Amino acid sequence: MLIAPDAGGVRKKKARYVPFPQASLPLLAALTPEEHEVKIVDERLEEIDFEEKCDLVGITAMTATAFRAYQIADEFRKRGVKVVLGGIHPTALPEEAIEHADSVVIGEAEGLWEKLLEDLKLGHLERFYRRDGFPCLQGIPPSRIDLLRGRYLLKNVFQTTRGCPHNCGFCSVSTFMGRRYRHRPVEEVIEEVKACDASMIGFLDDNIVGNPHYSKELFRALAPLRKKWVSQGTVKMAEDEELLRLASDSGCIALFVGFESVNEANLKDMHKTFNRVDRYRKLIERFHRKGIMVIGSFVFGFDEDDTTVFPQTLRFIEEAKIDFAQFSVLTPLPGTEVFMKFKEEGRIFSYDWSKYDFAHVVYQPAKMTPQELQEGYNLVFRQFYSWPKILRRTLRNWRYFHYFVPASFYYSWVSRHPKTVPGICSGGS
Repeated sequence: MLIAPDAGGVRKKKARYVPFPQASLPLLAALTPEEHEVKIVDERLEEIDFEEKCDLVGITAMTATAFRAYQIADEFRKRGVKVVLGGIHPTALPEEAIEHADSVVIGEAEGLWEKLLEDLKLGHLERFYRRDGFPCLQGIPPSRIDLLRGRYLLKNVFQTTRGCPHNCGFCSVSTFMGRRYRHRPVEEVIEEVKACDASMIGFLDDNIVGNPHYSKELFRALAPLRKKWVSQGTVKMAEDEELLRLASDSGCIALFVGFESVNEANLKDMHKTFNRVDRYRKLIERFHRKGIMVIGSFVFGFDEDDTTVFPQTLRFIEEAKIDFAQFSVLTPLPGTEVFMKFKEEGRIFSYDWSKYDFAHVVYQPAKMTPQELQEGYNLVFRQFYSWPKILRRTLRNWRYFHYFVPASFYYSWVSRHPKTVPGICSGGS
């Protein structure tokens, strides 16, 4: 049984929809030899049956879901079931994770998962499974999306690249997946996408245009499939006219872009100097001219932020006509530069991992109080996803009405339920 925990823990009522599945679990299912029966449980959408008979439970954990993952693991182990923990949080803190598991997979699962299952069969699981370096992405089997149950705004998701060379101070991606881009062969990606009958798909890459040469090859191969797709990238994509045209021609309708801040001092401090605020508007215009919606990511609570950052960010979003926005509280994820810095400075006042969901303040900001940061974040989220603003943006994006409206409703609901973890976030969530 492969489980994606709900950061909110046990809820009286499950969500009707969530944005997209936890991509690692369908991939783990694909890596599992055929002799095994596999079940995937997304706790956001369904209950976990702790009495169900299984030989092994695998749980993937981000920092925000770690506390709940440990609760689930403890419940199964009480019943004598072997439990394996993996994901970004157990990779960052394996000694903590092993207190609740029989084994911890450190890093990416390819090669390690298969060895673990063989050891299980032989009756001698190791405490830790880790490798030197990062796996090659050639030959990865198609994810078992068919095992997913429940309703997702975007169910059919794929991955073409891993890793990131930028090492932004608040992000755990480069720590977990390495500081260089690794690519799946384009032909393997295309074969997997061809097998999917959905007209709308997503690529869960952290930066689908990190290597423009590879991206152009991928987009040319995607175009004949006539799919609509969304992914993550950078605003710099719009500086390359050919790359932007090929993305549009291949079916890109929206790109999640990590602007992070409208203050360049913050970007410099987080090693994100490749973003330039003075060029944002012009580049966003280029996306719009190609029919690509921009989903902007903004993080509040950097050391140069004071309470003026909230109205400044909203004003910028309105003037630049950003279509969607994802707002986050700066969160010191274990394994990141920000975590080490704030811990050394004694600024972290909570290690309750359930609050590390990008929606709660767990540290002392430099230029405002924790309460001011929390209230400012809540206010911006509610204002951006107010009904009048949603209506204006929907009219502007009428071509994608059937995609735009459900997603807008979801985020409007999130903005009014602050204990709910937002569906997507940059920064290695």
